[in-house]
Amino acid sequence: MSRDIKTLNEIRIQGFDVLVKNLGPADAIRFIQSYTHGSGDYTKERKNSLEKDFDTVVNGIMEHRKKRSRT
Repeated sequence: MSRDIKTLNEIRIQGFDVLVKNLGPADAIRFIQSYTHGSGDYTKERKNSLEKDFDTVVNGIMEHRKKRSRT
């Protein structure tokens, strides 16, 4: 069974056609406009968050090992 791989542009066109068919042209456009790119620096925020999470995990492992070695 072969599957045709669609390009991202083909998927966008098909998706917009489905929106227009189901919502009508005006509401399809309003739906697309409701999405924003957001703000801030996702990469920097994610890195900072993961560094904190990583440190927390490592500290927890170290504490667990200390407790285990005492018994």
